[in-house]
Amino acid sequence: MPVCAVANLGLIPYQQAWDLQRRIQQEVAGGERPDTLLLLEHPHVYTLGRRGRDSDILVDEARLVELGAEVHHIDRGGEVTYHGPGQLVGYPIINLLRHGGGPLKYVRTLERTLIATLSEFGVKAESEDRPTGVWVGERKIASIGVKVNRGVTTHGFALNVDPDLTYFDHIIACGMPDVATTSMSRELGHHVSVDDAIAAFMPHFGRMFGFELSQVEPTSVQSTLIDTPLPE
Repeated sequence: MPVCAVANLGLIPYQQAWDLQRRIQQEVAGGERPDTLLLLEHPHVYTLGRRGRDSDILVDEARLVELGAEVHHIDRGGEVTYHGPGQLVGYPIINLLRHGGGPLKYVRTLERTLIATLSEFGVKAESEDRPTGVWVGERKIASIGVKVNRGVTTHGFALNVDPDLTYFDHIIACGMPDVATTSMSRELGHHVSVDDAIAAFMPHFGRMFGFELSQVEPTSVQSTLIDTPLPE
């Protein structure tokens, strides 16, 4: 069974995580590092994918400063989304050429993994016949946006565990102006921690993707920021 290294990085800035993904992607593609899953939270940030437009953010720069939110234009698919504390963000960096299956199968497997995770808490979610992501009724609870380069994935998913959902009010999330957003805590009526979500997610991720998961120290992953040049 192939091994996937898992690092829980805690709360880290978006740019740092993005640089880290790109460097690890380079090593995974070159066979120098096993497939790797980064689990983390971000400070408040809006990210615009390849189809995103500045107009998808509905507030001006002064209001963004008040909100403490950064904006990043990035190279994943999709439009604009929000990341922040209380949201479980996962960046699987997986060699699909070695793992088998293309991008569509990969995204669908991520959806099934998140649905199985939510089921552990009694949240009934679905993705079939819906836009990409995971939904509870008409409410979106998880977003997915990926990039595949040299057969290796970057970016990934964001599961709303217990974030401040008002931050979604300031964007046209995923290009859908009327979409309602929810979280695990809102659906359940009580607080759920990101650590609890991680504990439920990991076994399902290993099972769905056929990985043996190996926990690694965050420092061993973050050293990549120093040891490896950033790819162009």
